[in-house]
Amino acid sequence: MKIYTKKGDAGETMLFSGRRVAKNSWVVIAAGDLDEVSAALGLARIVCPSIAQDLREIQRDLYVIGAVVSGEGKRAEPVLNEDAVRRLEKLIDDVEAGLPELRDFIYPGESEGGARLHMARAVTRRAERSISALDTPPAPPAVLSYINRLSDLLFVWARKADLDAGLIERRFKE
Repeated sequence: MKIYTKKGDAGETMLFSGRRVAKNSWVVIAAGDLDEVSAALGLARIVCPSIAQDLREIQRDLYVIGAVVSGEGKRAEPVLNEDAVRRLEKLIDDVEAGLPELRDFIYPGESEGGARLHMARAVTRRAERSISALDTPPAPPAVLSYINRLSDLLFVWARKADLDAGLIERRFKE
């Protein structure tokens, strides 16, 4: 099987649902944003070994979310439920318990790991915006909750990466 099919040369692609759509449709944009999140997490995994396994599990969840989004509710889809959201919430709570109180906006980029995690967070927020723009059918609630928690988790992980590197967060007011 060749990697290229030439079927997308006219600006269309086939969704997991089987429907052909323009490559600039919201569902394709959302799927592409999810792909970017996964790629950004892959970059973070390289320099953040202490959370690499968690990042890999999140990448698996993102494939499930991609299937849900591009399945458009027309196929038996993989399941992403509230347990996955609660798993992220536990990770957030565990990390946040060891961080100093956040009193101001911070500048990303104190450490390489922190910068990569902040970049992944920003891409995750974009994915959240594009998924929430879907209306036919709307994304399941667990999907939006998961993506929202993921950006929060990436934020606290980025702060922890900076602090673990012995770097002080630069505050927005400085």
